[in-house]
Amino acid sequence: MFARLIFTICLLGSTLYLQYQRVGPSISGFITILYLLIAVIFLLSLLYAMVFKRINRHALFAAIQIGIDSFIVSMIVLITGGFFSVFSFLYLVIVIYASMILYLPGGAALAVLCGLQYSGIVLLQYLNVAELAGIDVSSALRQVNSLQILLKVGITTVACFAVALLTGLLTEQNRRSQIDLRAMEMHLKRVEKMAYMGEMAAGLAHEIKNPLASLAGCIQLLKEELRYDPDHQRLMEIVLRETDRLGHLVNEFLLFARPPAGKPKMLRMKEAIEEVAGLFEKDTNHAHRFTLKKEIVADARLLMDPAHLRQILWNLLLNAAEALQGDGTIEIHAVPTKNNEVNIQIRDNGCGMTPETMQKIFDPFFTTKSEGTGLGLSIVHRILETYDSRLDVQSQPGVGTTFSFFLKRSDRAKA
Repeated sequence: MFARLIFTICLLGSTLYLQYQRVGPSISGFITILYLLIAVIFLLSLLYAMVFKRINRHALFAAIQIGIDSFIVSMIVLITGGFFSVFSFLYLVIVIYASMILYLPGGAALAVLCGLQYSGIVLLQYLNVAELAGIDVSSALRQVNSLQILLKVGITTVACFAVALLTGLLTEQNRRSQIDLRAMEMHLKRVEKMAYMGEMAAGLAHEIKNPLASLAGCIQLLKEELRYDPDHQRLMEIVLRETDRLGHLVNEFLLFARPPAGKPKMLRMKEAIEEVAGLFEKDTNHAHRFTLKKEIVADARLLMDPAHLRQILWNLLLNAAEALQGDGTIEIHAVPTKNNEVNIQIRDNGCGMTPETMQKIFDPFFTTKSEGTGLGLSIVHRILETYDSRLDVQSQPGVGTTFSFFLKRSDRAKA
């Protein structure tokens, strides 16, 4: 809208200069139409500015503005000579910013509209229908070879399509690059945060683990040596149960702080994923609550610790199952990419997550469940770091969630 206003001011200045230089009856009608057109553009700009904050569908609002701009450009081309006008390049300008704002589909649609309008202007002038401000160009147009007319109209239309294609592709590439850059920035911030928390957690977990083991041993000895008493027995069992739970939590905390290096082995990806998926389908806690679908490339091989891959897949499948409301679907996709990698996705059609929740799901101890430690995704993230990978998430409330990560294929898979 601001650029349109600047253009209108420039057009106003040019019109004033033209009026000052060429005052005559033949040009007065032309200048009057220009002033009228400038007034219309100023009024439209004011109207756009007034309603902009009240509009929710900005893409549609932009499309309407760009469509009106194309008609304004057609008016400028018409009153400045039509086929002979030097302002036909303005079609390319609006196609460029249409492709930038509305991407390739919007730019292509506008290219069609601009081509039709320019062809209509030339046709009307050739038939002596479009005569404005006393300026007759039809006679001059008839003196031009028909092939030249068709050639110029065709070149203008093709140029609009070419500009829409190039600008649309560049805009789409730029948009994807920005998305990847934002994802990488979030990943780096997450890694820095986890590294700091991991160092602190490692020392804290070791300090807790040793006294906890001594406490559990002492309670076990007291349980065996003291005279049997139902109340004492019940209290000791509570202490032992809670001690075991705390020990399990400390072990998970240590796993998050310093994931074990593991013992990488050559794995067949399809077999490893189907093994984990088969065990998960038989899990009594979630059996018959979901339908599991798999799309796995059969010949891909991975060099990694089988326990790590099982833990990654199990945690992600568990999150997907717990996100389902009633019966739902979980999908596992594993497909190769161009960079000798495999993209593995775990997708569900559950409740989804809000943007605020997505920013916190990798924080240790953050959970939206009534049970659980909130360390599952943090552990998965730390394990994937050891394989130079990262865990990405896409989610929409009421639609579902997709977790994805990349793993390098083994060089032996090429043989």
